[in-house]
This record gives sequence, structure tokens and C-alpha cells, in this order.
Amino acid sequence: MTKKLKVATASLAGCFGCHMSILDIDEKLIPLSELIEFDRCPITDVKKIGKCDIGIIEGGVCNAENVHVLKEFRENCTILIAMGACAINGGVPALRNHYSLKDCLEESYLNGIGLENAQIPNDPEIPLLLNKVHPLHEVVTIDYFLPGCPPSADAIWTFLNELLSGEAIKLPYQALHFD
Repeated sequence: MTKKLKVATASLAGCFGCHMSILDIDEKLIPLSELIEFDRCPITDVKKIGKCDIGIIEGGVCNAENVHVLKEFRENCTILIAMGACAINGGVPALRNHYSLKDCLEESYLNGIGLENAQIPNDPEIPLLLNKVHPLHEVVTIDYFLPGCPPSADAIWTFLNELLSGEAIKLPYQALHFD
């Protein structure tokens, strides 16, 4: 029996849709689990990352905690995959990049309809927001990019199987969607 590869996942600034697509692999997760061992991911509920062969991260980088998690993954994963539009180009969270952080916070917490006596949260438990949302490759080196919003379960399945077998990754355009 060959050693299983350890795989960890994380979600940063995004909607968690890419993780839902991983879960949408459904019963194919069973044969996949013969090749890989899930470390930190929603399936295992492990919170801390250990040394892993493959890290899969969805979401952009919008706050100090995202930077920390991303750098920790890069340090602990041999291969790092940016999955989904948010990880690759900032996605929907990066729409705020057209405005100053100050304007975004004021609109959200002070000037919105129905807000009276409101204030911008300022608690040390809340991660410090960055001025802009960044794609992952602007913070760390990324080895592979899996596009989509979110990538379909079939695209993830094909991508992982080709990566695990050492084949060149060839996803036909029809397998990718950006809903």
C-alpha cells in the first residue's frame, strides 16, 4: 500500500461555494479517500494545519487573519492550489476595491438604512481589514490555479485525479463555469 497524500483546505474571503463543490463530489469521495487523507478541512473539522502534500484554498485575502492562514498553508504544503475566482482574482469580495476602505465601512455601519447610533466595529477580536482584497498569488507563490465560480465537482474531481496521477492537468473549457 502506498502512502496516502495529505490534503488540507481553507476558505478565506469568499462564499464557501468551492468547498461545497468539493462536497458535491459525493460518492466519488470514497475512492478519492483511498488516495488521500484529509487534514484540515470541513470533512474532518481539524482546525490547525500540519505538514501536507496538497493545500487547496478558496477565497481572496481581505484581512490580517487571511494573510496569516495563507502564509501558514504555503509553509506547510508542498503544493498549493488556488481554487475559484475569489482565490484567483479576488472575485466578488474584490468589488470593494473600487472604493476606499473608509467609504465601505461608513456605508456598511454608519450610513445604511435603519442604522441609528451605529458605530464601526473596533474590537481586537475582529481581524484587521486590508485596504484592498487581493488574489492569493499576490501574497504567496501558488502552484496551480483551478478556475470557476465555483469550479464544478467534476472539474475538481478531474483536476485532483490528474494531479495525483502525475498527468498534465487538462480541463476542457466546457468543464469550467462562472455562474
